[in-house]
Amino acid sequence: MARGSRTRGEKRMRFSKLYTYAACVRPGGGTTDEVPVGGPGFSRVVFCNNPEKHLQQPYKYKSNYVSTTKYNLITFLPKALFEQFRRVANLYFLLAAAISLTPVAPYSASSLIAPLVFVVGVSMIKEAVEDSRRFTQDQEINNRKIKVHTGQGKFEARAWKKLRVGDVVKVEKDQFFPADLLMLSSSYPDGICYVETMNLDGETNLKLKRSLERTIELDEDAEFGQFHADMNCEDPNPSLYTFIGNITIEGETLALGPQQILLRDSKLRNTQYVYGVVVFSGHDTKVMQNSTDVPSKRSRIERKMDKIIYFLFGVLLLISIIGAVVFGVRTKNDMPDWWYLEPTDNDIYNDPDRAAASALLQLITSLILYGYLIPISLYVSIEVVKVLQAMFINQDLTMYHAESDTPARARTSNLNEELGQVDTILSDKTGTLTCNQMEFLKCSIAGVSYGRGITEVEKATAKRLGKDIKDLDEYDDNSSNDGEVRGVEMSAKAHIKGFNFKDERIANGSWVNESNPDVILQFFRILAVCHTAIPEEDESTGSVSYEAESPDEAAFVIAAREFGFEFCKRTQNTVLVREFDPSSGKQVEREYKVLNLLEFNSTRKRMSVVVKDENDQIFVMCKGADSVIYERLGKSGKAFAEATKGHLAKYGEAGLRTLALSYRKLEEAEYTEWNAIFLKAKTTVGADRDAMLDSASELIEKDLTLVGATAVEDKLQAGVPECIDRLALAGLKIWVLTGDKQETAINIGFACSLLREGMKQIIVSLENAEVRAAEEFGDKDSIAKVSKESITQQLMIGQQQVDLERNNADVVFALIIDGKSLIHALDDGLKEKLLHLATNCASVICCRVSPKQKAMITRLVKEGTGKTCLGIGDGANDVGMIQEADIGIGISGVEGMQAVMASDFAIAQFRYLERLLIVHGHWCYKRIALMICYFFYKNITFGLTLFYYQAYSTFSGQTVYNDWYMSLFNVFFTSLPVIALGVFEQDVSPRILMQFPALYQQGQQNLMFGWSRIFGWMINGLYSSVIAFVFNRLAISYMAFRSDGKVPGLEAMGAIMYTCIVWVVNVQLVLALSYFTWMQHVAIWGSIALWYIFLLIYGNIDPVQSTTAYKVLTEVIAPSAMFWLITILTTLGCILPYFVFTSYRRTFYPQDHHIIQEIRHLQKHVTDPEMWKRERKKGVRRTAVGMTAHVEHRVSSMQTDVRFGQQPGGSDNSSNVFSPDRNRDNNSV
Repeated sequence: MARGSRTRGEKRMRFSKLYTYAACVRPGGGTTDEVPVGGPGFSRVVFCNNPEKHLQQPYKYKSNYVSTTKYNLITFLPKALFEQFRRVANLYFLLAAAISLTPVAPYSASSLIAPLVFVVGVSMIKEAVEDSRRFTQDQEINNRKIKVHTGQGKFEARAWKKLRVGDVVKVEKDQFFPADLLMLSSSYPDGICYVETMNLDGETNLKLKRSLERTIELDEDAEFGQFHADMNCEDPNPSLYTFIGNITIEGETLALGPQQILLRDSKLRNTQYVYGVVVFSGHDTKVMQNSTDVPSKRSRIERKMDKIIYFLFGVLLLISIIGAVVFGVRTKNDMPDWWYLEPTDNDIYNDPDRAAASALLQLITSLILYGYLIPISLYVSIEVVKVLQAMFINQDLTMYHAESDTPARARTSNLNEELGQVDTILSDKTGTLTCNQMEFLKCSIAGVSYGRGITEVEKATAKRLGKDIKDLDEYDDNSSNDGEVRGVEMSAKAHIKGFNFKDERIANGSWVNESNPDVILQFFRILAVCHTAIPEEDESTGSVSYEAESPDEAAFVIAAREFGFEFCKRTQNTVLVREFDPSSGKQVEREYKVLNLLEFNSTRKRMSVVVKDENDQIFVMCKGADSVIYERLGKSGKAFAEATKGHLAKYGEAGLRTLALSYRKLEEAEYTEWNAIFLKAKTTVGADRDAMLDSASELIEKDLTLVGATAVEDKLQAGVPECIDRLALAGLKIWVLTGDKQETAINIGFACSLLREGMKQIIVSLENAEVRAAEEFGDKDSIAKVSKESITQQLMIGQQQVDLERNNADVVFALIIDGKSLIHALDDGLKEKLLHLATNCASVICCRVSPKQKAMITRLVKEGTGKTCLGIGDGANDVGMIQEADIGIGISGVEGMQAVMASDFAIAQFRYLERLLIVHGHWCYKRIALMICYFFYKNITFGLTLFYYQAYSTFSGQTVYNDWYMSLFNVFFTSLPVIALGVFEQDVSPRILMQFPALYQQGQQNLMFGWSRIFGWMINGLYSSVIAFVFNRLAISYMAFRSDGKVPGLEAMGAIMYTCIVWVVNVQLVLALSYFTWMQHVAIWGSIALWYIFLLIYGNIDPVQSTTAYKVLTEVIAPSAMFWLITILTTLGCILPYFVFTSYRRTFYPQDHHIIQEIRHLQKHVTDPEMWKRERKKGVRRTAVGMTAHVEHRVSSMQTDVRFGQQPGGSDNSSNVFSPDRNRDNNSV
């Protein structure tokens, strides 16, 4: 295969990034003897650049079309009907509708079938609309374009969904990979590319991928005209980080690994283009193999509602059996005397010789007749209300993020009320609590602390303490030998992303006047050279930006540039730095030859580069966790160790992320000897390779000289500390689940005020001597046994510490546990102990956790506590947690849209969570709870009057109401008021809810939907039904109803009693409401008016259709004064007990919102502000976390210091149960 022109090759070489050094060798193809290709699980065959062979079996694989919808055109009807009739009420009414087609039905078939069709139809339409949104999103992805080889070296754009296995595609910079691809070549001559995988694992650092040496030359479109290869590999599976296969090119078979695989939904970065072959497509891709069906979530209120319906069905069955038994006995004993009924041989219903059969038919009739105890329209009313509630959430401007033009989104309306009952929040960190944007804020060089910026947590604390933030804008440190320059402002300069440093002592070259300029020079050089960042020059502006593996590293390179040491170019084995020369006072370019790179990992906790400068001097430059660097310092390298350690502690208290910087000078002979060892380890193929590399690194990363330390701030999202504080005051528990290392997680815990000084930390970790000793032997069973014993012991010790301080309210604990420990702690034998300890701690931080562990922890909390838990995150690695939680919140941040797509609700910033829960959650919970209670009340009031009339008429099966009266009771005459209740009701305003966050606990404690309240409403319905029936029966049976002395008949009695019930249930709702709008008035009084209008119109229809309603209003009841008097007296008699009870409770046993309503109504918050302040203090829950608790502890500590004559703000060295230094690695139990 021909190589491109030399000119083009040289151009491409210029853009080559950091991927190989003199000591870094590309893994060769090797043999495939150990690759189990062809066996079970490894049967896939791919014909590269020959997709036509995959059109027939056995090589026909799934297309690249992806669907996440719940239904399709074929399955919608059966699946949607199944979903609807899983609801017990709908199933009951389906059976009732079927029976209505038989002669035993007390109603006409249409009066039962029409409401059922309406209710089920509305619910199915809602399902179809929601699923259509998923379909639209799928179509957007499936129709994305990508260049595909069509033959003879030509590529054309084609939709993703049309890709086939074996297709060769060309992916260009910043495009997503459309399928799982085998990388063939890239725009770089060495066949490498950079991939961003945050849609897969949430990590924002770039990953390096390499093609095989054999396919590097395929670097132009024309060269694919004659390319063919056969590939054998593993079958589709969900493992993101493994791949086994081989490829045969022109008779040569080469091994393939994960380094050659580009996964779907990853993005190509910093690389102009790559060529690849489709290996897995559509639902066979690894990202789709990891996806799960959208879980079916139901709120606790809805599940409890099913229990209520079961209870009412039991009541219905009981009264039906009573009626059937009574009817059977009366038929057998009394029917012969009722000659006017004319029982005949073929009339089984009234045959005294077949009384048992008559009773059975009466039972069936009664089950249909009393069905109004179970509200058929309840489900559809709730769904309508929830959809409208979701619309208000979507349109809430206080949760709209203008910068990204992102509103809040309720992606499902089924869980609105669950937002008001959350007990525990499980949150991701990066991108959720933080912006994932690091800013260089402070540094310690040669024992002197520099930097006068203040952190977000310091600002918030100062605000709570009433201090002026300007007073904090200097770093109080007197360790400088020549003092500090005070009152000199740095030159005004636009803010630079990643750099928020203020200190005139080392800015603008002033560092040359410091006491240790040589050390400062070395510090800046380490920042500029010891990294893996990639410079990118903007051709239009000439400015240089940096792509780094982590935001921390980018901040370091930017800081070096601002200090005068600009990293400006990188080649395959050199780094060019434009640095300030103290001798000449000018910028000079210096080239450093990079000999070796010792990469960072979670075990090493450091990274190093070995470089040779222009004077042929060799240096090891190392940066890493302070605990790791301090262990490797030489005797002569500790000159600034103590001072730097003190600065590190202060930086940590301010919530900053810290790293220590060091170096070592090497002799040529020493380096040559070490390099041979390192090369041998680097080129080793086998399980021992990583261990050999670590051992080789240890040989050179020793006798280091400490230069200083950096402190960067992982910027919290705006409003995060305040949001966490308010949520904590509302009584919610907050757990942080992050993939970050322990030190970072702890720092952010302090920044968010989830941790604070004085809080005792219980750190569970496997970084201890026993586990290390077991790991040295390498026996997996032994390591597992020792690890589990260690975790068991640590959990027991932690629980003992908590139990000892259980009665001391001032002592609070925080549990910090890493992912390695969770592997054992989540086992069946230990997870109960873990949960018990965690729930007794004020804060829980889980670090280094995998996506699967996030989901497992969420399941443990959800099932173990039995309370509502909420998961919130912004990356694909949070999807499992979001789906497992009772409520999943997705943040539409920088890590793609996977979390949002899997979520129940989506917001743009974490700070909007407080309004979503404390305001909308509280309202939705109380609205739905009251709505359901009221729904059952009105149906019991109405339904039991049917039973009373049956008893009055010897259970004859005769109904007192017209068929259409009963069918329209829940649909027209009482539906709009209850919907208005569910949408507009407010016990208190949003501002009051934010001022009194403890009101949220009404939902946590389920005060509005407990069994006592439910049965209270049912008893109220029972009472109202008795009064309505008895009063009407007595009023119209024994006295003249009209002026001519006539008494009313059945049709008049039914219309009068129905009118009374319509008035009673609507006026009852007026008493239950706390907040009125004109729409509620229209709904309530309009529903009553609608009944009269209906009766007037329906009563004037032909009597064949209107039956008992024919002219009943105009000619029978309306002319009678008795009708109007009965309506008024019945309404008053029914609602009087509720009015008395409510007045008594609000007077002598008021709830929190009752007191606040009264204060606001009487304007006490204006006339008596002290009373308002006292009530506000009562309206928060005492908490151990959050900014309020943090400030209270600081104030208490300062008062104690003053009392005992100490300096306020002294260091509290008792913040950890087991170690005084929370930044050290030996803090574990």
